Amino acid sequence: MRIFENLNYNFLGKKTIAYILSTLLFALGLVSAIIRGFEFGIDFKGGTEIVLQFDNPVDIGIIRTDVENIGLGNIEVKTFGGETGVMIRTEEQVIPTAIFPSVVGYIENEIEKKFPNVQKQRVDSTANSVTYAFVNKDTTDDVIDALFEAGFQSGRVSEELDNNQMVVRVGIADWIKENLNLKIKDNKFIVLKEDIVGPKIGEELRRDAVLAIFFALIVILVYLGFRFKFIFAFGAVAALFHDTLITLGLFSLLYGIIPGLNLEIDITIVAAFLTLIGYSINDTVIVFDRIRENIKIHKTKPIYDIINTSISQTMSRTVLTGGTTLLTVGVLLIFGGEVLRAFAFTLFFGIIIGTYSSIFVASALVYEYSEKYKKKLEF
Repeated sequence: MRIFENLNYNFLGKKTIAYILSTLLFALGLVSAIIRGFEFGIDFKGGTEIVLQFDNPVDIGIIRTDVENIGLGNIEVKTFGGETGVMIRTEEQVIPTAIFPSVVGYIENEIEKKFPNVQKQRVDSTANSVTYAFVNKDTTDDVIDALFEAGFQSGRVSEELDNNQMVVRVGIADWIKENLNLKIKDNKFIVLKEDIVGPKIGEELRRDAVLAIFFALIVILVYLGFRFKFIFAFGAVAALFHDTLITLGLFSLLYGIIPGLNLEIDITIVAAFLTLIGYSINDTVIVFDRIRENIKIHKTKPIYDIINTSISQTMSRTVLTGGTTLLTVGVLLIFGGEVLRAFAFTLFFGIIIGTYSSIFVASALVYEYSEKYKKKLEF
């Protein structure tokens, strides 16, 4: 972009303003994190995620009304992949005790409808299954096939030739399906998937996500320490911490405030943060490379002027790449649907903050080190 071809701006002269702005953003995020905390998805806190596929487009508001008072606590409903897909999330991993008999009754009504007056006996039940015994093996097999066609996960208790028992899984999806079938009669649907995450698995995933981000920053620190000097590596990683913490603070600060934007933290958001770290460090390395080149060329020029000149020389590339990426992510943020919106939000604001930190934070820290310790940077 020729508008930045002969740019000569005093970026370091604005470092105090940048420090104040960064401190303010960090403080707001920290206060919000302490007071409001973060909202985690089922990946981290456990729960059930169900995806339904309807034959015809559905009104997500009607679906939300139909399932919000069926005894499963707080339920989140959003579109999935298009106008006919619906994703339902709940913190429950198993059917609550209070509504378990209703789900079992739903199964038994289905059996009675397919096989009137069939003799059966309930021989066992757990939090997520119920076991029945029938008079003979053939009846058992017929009931299993009929329930399977009706959408229930049913199977034989054993593969013995004289087996006359079957087990039927009792899940969150079955209860949701029963309620929606009663309220939506003119639009058939199937359960595409049902994912259940226990609290222990969620805790392990949360720990692994933090470790993934932490080790990514450590590896970047070591790599840049070898490629440049340690102060450059420290400035770059400090800027990455700056980007990550401020963007994370926005999740706490803006959660529940922007309509249609569900800022809960899940595995997808962790992937967005790792992508953001990679993007941001690329911007910083471009600036540092130019600083190193100018230090070699202008050996007597003050480091203050070299840093300002280097940032000015790379500004065209920064605006061009950052602008095109923001345009793409912006389209994803607006038109990508609820499933991708939080991911796009992370990248959109993360790229803005990352570009800002590459210019006003990472390079400023290098200059502060040079001035404080009166060390001349040489390569």
